[in-house]
Amino acid sequence: MEEAPTQAYGEVDYWNGRYGREMYPFDWYQKYPSLAPLINLYLPHRHHRVLVVGCGNSAFSEGMVDDGYEEVINIDISIVVIRHMETKYADRPHLKYIEMDARKMDDFQSGSFDGVIDKGTLDSILCGNNSRQNATQMLNEVWRVLKDQGVYILITYGAPTYRLSLLKESNMWGIKLHVIEKHSVEEKPENPIWELTKPVPLDDERSPVQALLGNNPDVHYIYVCTKVGNVVNIT
Repeated sequence: MEEAPTQAYGEVDYWNGRYGREMYPFDWYQKYPSLAPLINLYLPHRHHRVLVVGCGNSAFSEGMVDDGYEEVINIDISIVVIRHMETKYADRPHLKYIEMDARKMDDFQSGSFDGVIDKGTLDSILCGNNSRQNATQMLNEVWRVLKDQGVYILITYGAPTYRLSLLKESNMWGIKLHVIEKHSVEEKPENPIWELTKPVPLDDERSPVQALLGNNPDVHYIYVCTKVGNVVNIT
């Protein structure tokens, strides 16, 4: 994939241009087989209704449907990529593609999804102008469209120092942290730095993540945020 100023990642014109030139599948951060054990853990029922925000031309959702998930709704701000994906998956009724801004998901009713998956979309928004405001708008919308006890699964390069405060300040979440090393399925290490399905302990005052994983671990961070009621439950 081409290099671009990171600020461009927050702009729709950049994505329309990019997807107009590059239509081959590309998965940010991780592919579905790598994350399937974690997705299956938090979304165990294949009838769960799942929303993938900022889907791009990723094959991730195809992998979910191949794994038995019955309804995977995909949104992206780029009409170019949505038209391409609608055509590509016209014969896959379990996959739906809609042009939509994750900051304004008015077409979805409140409490209509069991899970929301975000693989790099919040990161892209944080690269753009008015990043904090836009990120908060998106998180508010994710919260709104989730059912009670629904899960927002955020896959990101952002360590707890940079992501936890944003998540805690946005809405009432119960947050668990998982990590996965930056390897493809084919390169999966025999002795991973941390077991994917085992949460990394978090502490309200000081995260012990650095002590557990070492300095600058070569990992992607996965925040599993459960929509809860009146209190924030950080575990």
